[in-house]
Amino acid sequence: MERWKTDISYSSETETLIRGYNLESLLKNRTFTEMIFLLLKGELPSKSQTIVLDSMLVASAEHGIAPPSATSARLVASGGAAFNAAVAAGILALGEFHGGAIEGCARILQEDKKPKDIVDEFKSLGKRIPGFGHKIYTEDPRTISLIAIAKKQKIFGKFTKKALEIEKELEESAGKKLCLNIDGIVAALLSDMGFDWRLANGFFVIARAPGLVAHVYEEKTREKPFRRLEEGKDYEYTGHKRR
Repeated sequence: MERWKTDISYSSETETLIRGYNLESLLKNRTFTEMIFLLLKGELPSKSQTIVLDSMLVASAEHGIAPPSATSARLVASGGAAFNAAVAAGILALGEFHGGAIEGCARILQEDKKPKDIVDEFKSLGKRIPGFGHKIYTEDPRTISLIAIAKKQKIFGKFTKKALEIEKELEESAGKKLCLNIDGIVAALLSDMGFDWRLANGFFVIARAPGLVAHVYEEKTREKPFRRLEEGKDYEYTGHKRR
């Protein structure tokens, strides 16, 4: 069997190295956000990168009880599953239409294509561009805040500019505002900080996990076990009558 290989960490009897940095030194001098950056990028972030990434994680940590990840986590918790299983259920609910757009958007932004060509291509395919549009917002307030922070920290780069150009092209093409949403701005800023698009969804998992832990704890400590849908109120039968 071929030996396993890793560049991430090494542990001996005398010390543990994370990307070449001594763990004791890291825990004394670095924040969790800096640790996330180090693990995924292989290098420690600048102060500006830390501020922007920290803000992105805060913006993505929680968005109510309604999203599929929160309801899935709480439903599994209500069945009496282990805490980690319920949190895992919430994470497994993340996908193309819930958090997964970050990866899709980052991939598009990192491809060598012009904004107009991207919009035209997706329009011809009859598909939505990941990272744009929102069920509630015509302008995502989280996006506005993150752009302001990125500009202040001088992290606002070519990928965020490209994302905003796509937003403009989309509005002209669709005749209505399809805003750059939280997934889109996270994808753009991750790209501006040099992260590969294949890592993008991992950031949303990291960000949303604390919110899911909170939901599972609340469900287990405050609600009655075994949630179930009530016929006529929560669902309706649309199949055959008795045959």
